[in-house]
Amino acid sequence: MVVLGIDASTKTGSVALYDSEIGILSEINANIRLNHSDSLMSIVDMVFSLAKLKPKDIDRIAVSIGPGSFTGIRVGVGTAKGLAYSIGCDLVGVNELDILAHTVSQTPNKIMSLIDARKGRVYYSAYEYNGDLMTRVSQYGAEELKLILEDFKGEKITFTGDGSIVYKEIIDEVMGDNAVYNLKSNSMVRAGIMAEMAVERDADNLYTLEPYYISKTQAEREKEAREKK
Repeated sequence: MVVLGIDASTKTGSVALYDSEIGILSEINANIRLNHSDSLMSIVDMVFSLAKLKPKDIDRIAVSIGPGSFTGIRVGVGTAKGLAYSIGCDLVGVNELDILAHTVSQTPNKIMSLIDARKGRVYYSAYEYNGDLMTRVSQYGAEELKLILEDFKGEKITFTGDGSIVYKEIIDEVMGDNAVYNLKSNSMVRAGIMAEMAVERDADNLYTLEPYYISKTQAEREKEAREKK
C-alpha cells in the first residue's frame, strides 16, 4: 500500500510518500507554515517527483486533523479531501498528538505530546507502551501546562512536541529529574510516521471527516462574545 501523508497544522509542515512494503519513499519537512493551498501543493508535487510516482499510484491519503494552527488544519484537510476525491482513494485522518507520541522510541516512561497553544497553554495527551503497542492513557485536552503537570508529578515522563521545547523551563521546574525529552529533531509531526500509522487504520468518510480543534477558533469566540451582548 502506498500512502501520501500531509501535515500543515504546525509551524513545521511535512509531506511524505510511504510504501508499506519498502518504507518512506520521499519526505519533505519544511520549517514554514503550509497554510496556503498553493504552497502545500508545491511540496506535494515535489514529494511525488522525488519518489518518481504519480497521484494515481497511491492507495490512500493520511492527513493530520489537528489540533494545531486552525488555518493550517483547514488547508491540510481541505487539500487532502480534494486530492482523495480526484484520485478516488481512501482518506484517513490522524490526530497530531498521536503522531507526535509515535516519534518516541519504546520506553518504560509515560509519553506526553505537547503542542504550543501560546501563553503557557498547550494541547496535550499522554501515552504508554504495552509491549510494542502504544496506548493513549489520557484525554485530548487544551490547558495551562503547569496544571497538567501537577497530575503527573513523581512520574517519569518523556516529552515530545514543540510545546516541550518552548516550555522546557516550566517542565523542568515542575518535574525535575523525572522529565526526559525526545530529540528536538523528532519533536515534530513527521508525515512519514503518520502515513505508516494510517496503513492499519480504517478509512474515514471523505465527506464527514472534520478538523479536530479541541479549543474554539478566534472567530467562534468572537461570535459567542457578540451573542452574549
